[in-house]
Amino acid sequence: MAKEFTSIGELSRKLDMSQRTIRYYEEIGLLNSIKRVEGGRRIYTEADLRRLKLIKRLKIMGMTLSEMQELEAMWTYEKSNEKVLKRLLELLENHLKRLNDRIADLDILRHEILEYQERIKTKMEGKHSAG
Repeated sequence: MAKEFTSIGELSRKLDMSQRTIRYYEEIGLLNSIKRVEGGRRIYTEADLRRLKLIKRLKIMGMTLSEMQELEAMWTYEKSNEKVLKRLLELLENHLKRLNDRIADLDILRHEILEYQERIKTKMEGKHSAG
């Protein structure tokens, strides 16, 4: 049978995330269901683990903490998954557009570098054959 609660250390290891980061997410309201036991020690549930995995995934996809806070506030106020998911799709679409723009810029830069390398090689070959 799986344990119902876990410590911050165990959670930190499972997620490869620092304890400080986990506490910070709690401080800014992204992880607001933390339970405490005697002595004030935090204990985490499977739902907390899932929430932190989601936060980690959204960060990897380029979402900012303030965007995640916006979604959390929207959920708290609206209690509507549909509105939150619609906004999440908008945010992800914006990130995807910026990513595609950046890829296009990098592709142009790559082409310029390759072209410049060829010009340098051609100059160098011209000097060797002339000397």
